[in-house]
Amino acid sequence: MNELNDDIIKKYLQGECSEEDFIRINTWIKESKDNARKLFLMEETYQAGKRNPFIEKRQTEQAEARLFKRLEIEKTAQQKTKRIRNLMKYAAMIAVVLLGGSGVGYWIYQLNPSQDMLMARADNAVQMVTLPDGTKVWLNQSTTLTYPRQFSNKERNVHLEGEAYFEVTKNRQKPFIVESQSMRVRVLGTIFNFKSSKDCRITEASLIEGEIEVKGQKDEGMVILLPGQKAELNKTTGRLMVKQVNARMDAAWHDGLIPFEQADIFEIAQTLERFYDVKIILSPDIKADKTYSGVLKKKDTIDAVLKSLTNSIPINYKIVGDNIFISSLN
Repeated sequence: MNELNDDIIKKYLQGECSEEDFIRINTWIKESKDNARKLFLMEETYQAGKRNPFIEKRQTEQAEARLFKRLEIEKTAQQKTKRIRNLMKYAAMIAVVLLGGSGVGYWIYQLNPSQDMLMARADNAVQMVTLPDGTKVWLNQSTTLTYPRQFSNKERNVHLEGEAYFEVTKNRQKPFIVESQSMRVRVLGTIFNFKSSKDCRITEASLIEGEIEVKGQKDEGMVILLPGQKAELNKTTGRLMVKQVNARMDAAWHDGLIPFEQADIFEIAQTLERFYDVKIILSPDIKADKTYSGVLKKKDTIDAVLKSLTNSIPINYKIVGDNIFISSLN
């Protein structure tokens, strides 16, 4: 049993669960502590809604009591009850932050009271988190960042699942370390993009400014990156490669700006295909003798972007479904 059905979760939150649904819920939370914490967080977020972004202690205790009472309905769960109660005490330290009225789009909660660990997650939109040392981290959608409320005296360690853009505060006496399941990045102060997902075969780190040390978590190798380089680790083969790339392009998602430096129409077309999932067909009369340097703001539609581009590059375009035909301006 991997995930609960959305309808069951909805019924649970609304207090409309059947006994059969409660059994399913109970089975699911027994599978892991993460599931129990996730369910508790759903309860907290649902109750808090958009009324108040800061959940007070009394509200947390009330939500804990409601959840525990419902779980007691299953009579055969007596032995598990003690474990669940402990989990609820553990989860009662949760503090949820709802930003900008976005509901559960972005939240932070205390992961481990004894170690004072925090977890931040962006669900439906890019969100920015400021860490205790002033480091700014932009989280892409479906990304989770775990970090301590205060860094240690020797290192600044965080854990990432997903994709994030880092602007690390410089501190040569205290290295900043980002770890994922497959890769470890060590920096002193720099700007880089890091992408590591359990569902993705490739883990990658792209360096924009400064210098970073990248190594595999299973001794796949170690490399030092310079600006404009990307390290790619194939989790299947264990191969660690370095590529020369436009690193700012890898991080364009975090601010919606697409940078170009002396890019011809062929390079621009490839970039737009990537960002907008379209097919661009260039006319044979198109030449690469003109280049464009500047920043395009990512817009909702490819049509809006192409209209902006025609102000700088003399082209005609025609959109037919997902295909775009570009020709020289006569």
